[in-house]
Formats: sequence, C-alpha cells, structure tokens
Amino acid sequence: MKIDILTLFPEMFAPLEHSIVGKAKEKGLLDITYHNFRENAEKARHVDDEPYGGGQGMLLRAQPIFDTIDKIDAKKPRVILLDPAGRTFDQSYAEELAAEEELIFICGHYEGYDERIKTLVTDEISLGDFVLTGGELAAMTMVDATVRLIPDVIGKEASHQDDSFSSGLLEYPQYTRPYEYRGMTVPDVLMSGHHENIRRWRLEKSLRKTLERRPDLLDAYDFSEEEAQLLEKIKKEG
Repeated sequence: MKIDILTLFPEMFAPLEHSIVGKAKEKGLLDITYHNFRENAEKARHVDDEPYGGGQGMLLRAQPIFDTIDKIDAKKPRVILLDPAGRTFDQSYAEELAAEEELIFICGHYEGYDERIKTLVTDEISLGDFVLTGGELAAMTMVDATVRLIPDVIGKEASHQDDSFSSGLLEYPQYTRPYEYRGMTVPDVLMSGHHENIRRWRLEKSLRKTLERRPDLLDAYDFSEEEAQLLEKIKKEG
C-alpha cells in the first residue's frame, strides 16, 4: 500500500516508524510519504487566510493543497480529508481502506478549509464528535487501524479477525499464564481442551460483553440462530 500524508507537521508522525506500521514498512508492504504543504504555498509560505464574508478564525487555502497533490505520483488514490463533520471512522471503514492500493490523507488546521479543497476529496472522515487541534492525530489513528489489516502485516490473519468490532461484537475475555495469579484463576473451560465448549463460551462472553457495554452494536448485527438463542438466554439471566 502507498500512503501520502499532507501535513504542516511531518515530525508528528514519528510513532508510525515503530510497532506494526514500522514493521510493515520494513517488509516492503507499506510506503508512507509525508508532504509539508507549506513548502508549496505561493503566498510567502502562508497556507491560511481570512474567510470571505468575515467570520472568526482562518481557513486553509486551496492552492497549497492542490499543488501538493499535483506533485504526488498516484494513479487512482482515495483522498481522505480529516474533518469533524465527516463520516465517523470505525472498523468497517478501516477494512474498506485496507483494500485500497493508494491513500492520501489531508490533515487540516485552523478554523476550516476553503470549500474548493473538497473537490479533490473522495472521503471526509472524523474520529468522533469532538474537535482536535489538527488532523495529524486522527490520521495516525486511521493509518494504524488500516495498515494492520493489510494481508501479511500481522503474522496470522486470524489474529485480527477476533478483534473487537471485526465481527460486529466486542471481543471475549482472554487469559494467559500463569493459571493462578493473586487468587484469580483462568476459567476451567479454557483449560479443558474441548474446542467446541471453548468456542461456545467465547461466543457467549462476547455477546454478554456487547450487550452490557455497547448494546447499540446489536441493533445492526446479523445473528445466527445459535447467537440469537444465546442472547435470549443471557437476557433472561440478567
């Protein structure tokens, strides 16, 4: 995957040189380039200006963004504008982006964008109903969530298929050694070696956790007959 990021602060992306994203770059599965669009600003390196018609704050000018994207060697990229008014980013969106070959992220600052910038954009995405100082932290989050889904980035594909939200449910509880720690023990079913019982225990725990913490996820979930029966059982137990 090829990712280009337009930002005024390329140095903020140092964390992406580490962990899973860094390893993806080492494997040659990912190519990330950071473009400081201030370098392409024609007006004394100014990337912002006052809004026509008056108003508070400054707007990101169109020219530096257009000229920077013109210089990027991309065939048919998906161009993502980080904007609080955009579609909320979630796991399904990360899966969607992971299937792309080329992504461009535009990280804004100031009060907003010159509306003409949006003619370059295929997606407007937000992390949620809050406002950040700039788009860099949101872009890093989205890149990390997306890159880990690229085939061969994580050793075993199944290692992310059971993640919370990947299946539509929250992930079941997990345990590792030692069996007993400070009086707390691993559930016996996980020590039984009975794969079907373990599978059913995990499914029940996943449904229960989702019902308790994120019941809204169940509204859009496509239940199997087994899952529907388990959920009814959980609700009756209270």
